Amino acid sequence: MSVLCCFYSQRSSSSTRISSWLMQSLVLCVFVMTVARGQVRYSVPEEMTKGSLVGNIVQDLGLDVKRLKSGRARIFTEDSREYIGLNVDKGTLVVKERIDREELCAQVSPCSLHFQIILENPIELHRIDVEILDINDHAPVFVRKEISFQISELAVPGAKFSLDNAQDSDVGLNTLQKYTLNPTDNFSLKEQMGNDGLKYVEMILQKTLDRETQEEHKLILTAFDGGSPQKSGTIKISVLVIDANDNAPVFSLPVYRVSLLENSAKGTDVVSVTATDKDKGTNAEMAYSFSPTSGKALELFNIDSQSGDIIVNGDLDFEKSKHFQLHVEATDKGGLTDSSKVIIELIDVNDNAPMISVISFSNPIPEDAAPETVIAMLNVKDLDSGRNGQVKCSIAPNLPFKIQSSTSNFYSVTTDQLLDREKISEYNITITAIDEGSPSFSTNKTLTLKISDVNDNAPVFQRQSYTAYVMENNSPGVSVLSVKAHDKDSGNNARMAVVSFLFIVSIIAILGTEDLDYVGSLLFLRPKRRIFDADFIMANAASRAVRLCHDRCARAENSAPETVIAMLNVKDLDSGKNGQDGGNPPLSSNVSVKIMIQDQNDNAPQVLYPVQSGASVVAEIVPRSADVGYLVTKVVAVDVDSGQNAWLSYKLQKATDRALFEVGLQNGEIRTVRQVTDKDAVKQRLTVVVEDNGQPSRSATVNVNVAVADSFPEVLSEFTDFTHDKDYNDNLTFYLVLALAVVSFLFIVSIIAILE
Repeated sequence: MSVLCCFYSQRSSSSTRISSWLMQSLVLCVFVMTVARGQVRYSVPEEMTKGSLVGNIVQDLGLDVKRLKSGRARIFTEDSREYIGLNVDKGTLVVKERIDREELCAQVSPCSLHFQIILENPIELHRIDVEILDINDHAPVFVRKEISFQISELAVPGAKFSLDNAQDSDVGLNTLQKYTLNPTDNFSLKEQMGNDGLKYVEMILQKTLDRETQEEHKLILTAFDGGSPQKSGTIKISVLVIDANDNAPVFSLPVYRVSLLENSAKGTDVVSVTATDKDKGTNAEMAYSFSPTSGKALELFNIDSQSGDIIVNGDLDFEKSKHFQLHVEATDKGGLTDSSKVIIELIDVNDNAPMISVISFSNPIPEDAAPETVIAMLNVKDLDSGRNGQVKCSIAPNLPFKIQSSTSNFYSVTTDQLLDREKISEYNITITAIDEGSPSFSTNKTLTLKISDVNDNAPVFQRQSYTAYVMENNSPGVSVLSVKAHDKDSGNNARMAVVSFLFIVSIIAILGTEDLDYVGSLLFLRPKRRIFDADFIMANAASRAVRLCHDRCARAENSAPETVIAMLNVKDLDSGKNGQDGGNPPLSSNVSVKIMIQDQNDNAPQVLYPVQSGASVVAEIVPRSADVGYLVTKVVAVDVDSGQNAWLSYKLQKATDRALFEVGLQNGEIRTVRQVTDKDAVKQRLTVVVEDNGQPSRSATVNVNVAVADSFPEVLSEFTDFTHDKDYNDNLTFYLVLALAVVSFLFIVSIIAILE
């Protein structure tokens, strides 16, 4: 517990003004007690000047000024009037309005102000109680300035006469403490404490009055409080002595107690008071009336002066005042009186519906908010009491939210499960507050909560994979295919107006990623080494189309028909964000794109054997004893095209003796078709045409030299060229020497390596 002391000056009441203000220093200590759950209690005197320090909440709540500012700290009161203000820059509570304890709490003690300090991000609630201490700023006051009595000279000593009570708005020692009566020759003063805690005073006749000696008596009744300095108020008492009536009225009960519903209509009977007088005739006639000390109750009730019936005369409200105390007097014709009290207790009825106030509302909230996230703070109260003022709050069970009580009259609305903006983007949360009265009253409050999007959905392509067929030798800029994607998110998280694509190309068994070169903003993929005739494949970011850009896109040599030369991995990207969409964090998806290059008959057959050489003449030898069907040789050719464009056929175009040889249409085998004779020429020359099956077809020719002879010298005599033989021998010698040198070098290097 910490103690904060405040000094202030007290000014005397206007009713006891004198020529100059009397100033007296009064030291009041403000006790600050921090309680559990962020509750702090302060004590301050009333009538403090605006701006006076109440307490330091930064110190007492363990907060700091930065937290007050970031949390947008503010004061919330259940009514609209704020007596205490918050200085966020210093973290202190100060007096914002003049505080009059009597206006605020009347006779209720202790008198306290209750309010909440609310912080946001995260939401915190701190209860503050400020007790308002009374100062002696009111003097006792009598309602009337003068009281008149007519007392019979036959009145015996001990007769009682009720005097007006003084009213003092202060409480404790500062309120009414005692009365004095002056002079005291014939009368004395008797004080007694009522059940309500108030002092009541009666004037007691001490000795018999003698009208002939003194017809009228003047007295002064003075009321004193216990303040410092002490204050007082006076009333004049006039006593007129009359003859005869020597018995005063007497009420049947000193106190009448009654209970009354607060919704009782005007004219409703409350109670009947009765008094009796032992006198007879006119001296026994009496009239009933309310004492002026009944205060505001006089406006709500009325009494029949003859019958003593008390009825309702105004609108009762349990929430404003729960009980009333009426002072009733019975006065006979001789002026003798008796007094009694009527205590009326109001019974609360359920005539107030609950009230819902939104203190804080976080709107919108992101869809990835965790369960138990606080959405709103509510203050719910019911002015009724008991069960009529007990309130239960609920929300619809089919919503992903719940409401729970945090402290008295305060509720928090929190998420109860994960949200999904793509399913529901806005909720109307209706809070129902219903009291436990009979019949019950309820109040509804609807909060419209928007769910903000987070990037929790990756773009989705329309297909799982794409396959495109492209004819080789296409024109530059020919569109291959188009891909499309959509995103369930919204805003930047689903910006799909312009989609760019990143292509990661892998040339199967031919190129790796190290052989690719990325060129330009349109994302070109260019092989670093030239394997195909095509220079690159281009992806257009605006049209989302894949294009093959060059005159030709040929297959690699010896590749199988319909070979896939490119596999493209396509990712959805936001333009200019290097592989990221508009969300944070970015999400992406991919799709596989296959581009199939279709063959055209753009390659002629190539003859692999026999090898054509201009430097020497190679001849196939056929013995003269060869039978029919003798295999002379085989023409071997290939076509780099695929499919039927690579189907080859062989035909004999020209021959020295067409009747001696034939060529296999499908296999290119050259065979004899008859028996070789001695008359056949030694030197035979054949021209074979190799033709593919394309449209239009392409062909190649090859010359085959055949020697019909039984011995090698016979062949040499026919085909040898001495000049050529000499060159051939020289070349052969050179290559043999070079091969021997290389082998020797490698042998020496191996020996050295082994020795090391």
